Amino acid sequence: MDFSLCQEIIHNISRVIVGKKIGIELLVVALLADGHGLLEDVPGTGKTLIAKCLARSIGGIFKRVQFTPDLLPSDVTGFNVYSQKSGRFEFQPGPVMAHVLLADEINRTIPRTQSSLLESMEERQVTVDGETYPLPSPFFVVATQNPIELEGTFPLPEAQLDRFLLKIKLGYPEREEEIQILNRFRDKDPLKELGPVVGPEAFVDMQQATRKIRVSEPVAAYLTDIVRATREHAALQYGASPRASIGLMRAAQGMAALNGRSFVLPDDVKKLAGPVLSHRLILKEEERLRGTETDQVIEDIVDRTAVPVGD
Repeated sequence: MDFSLCQEIIHNISRVIVGKKIGIELLVVALLADGHGLLEDVPGTGKTLIAKCLARSIGGIFKRVQFTPDLLPSDVTGFNVYSQKSGRFEFQPGPVMAHVLLADEINRTIPRTQSSLLESMEERQVTVDGETYPLPSPFFVVATQNPIELEGTFPLPEAQLDRFLLKIKLGYPEREEEIQILNRFRDKDPLKELGPVVGPEAFVDMQQATRKIRVSEPVAAYLTDIVRATREHAALQYGASPRASIGLMRAAQGMAALNGRSFVLPDDVKKLAGPVLSHRLILKEEERLRGTETDQVIEDIVDRTAVPVGD
């Protein structure tokens, strides 16, 4: 399988987005690994725009849900409506019926509505009134989230967080990048001119090929040691689950594919340990009050874990 199209997708997105290269690469990795991405940062840093560019680049159906406190689960999944013409109830699909679903400001709605995405994200289907409907393939949720410290937000349930393969922080642009943004958007909207690089069916083929990328026994052991160390670290109340181990392996396969390799390197695991694990760990209360961050804990674990030197 030729994964060079992945680099073309990144280049295509970069025609609109200035900078954010690491964030864009991580989103493509999540999509290759058939996972989902959680973008966290303050408003106005390009989270929504990146999701739109990614959807256009894979030529898929794009839908957006603006999460608000009064949003209902049926507003996301769809609902049945009685049709007088047919004399029966008919399913009206919700915005979840898309290749790329942008769950905008997901932490501004109540946990019940947040959880309505669980079945879709895990099983690629929705169930309404006992009837199950498959979702398009590929199906990719890009959720944006404002920092919890901002007023009017609801922390995502742990079960919901665990369904996101990667958590990505974009950050503010550098000074020169911000000037370039002004120049790029001064007299036109470059998003309107953005076309697809690949179709949805071809991307599904790349997802299937990504799963065949080799993970050697030493690399698998290295990955496992990192995840297991989170369950024993003194700063953590709860460590990462076996689902996190699988997620880290899938993400590492996606990173290898993105770089045109047929095998995973320990460096792939090291680069992805933070984005894959940070949102799955729960700090002890005293550590949280002390200002400890989960990223710091992961960095400490990675530094202490022996790296395999040969395959």
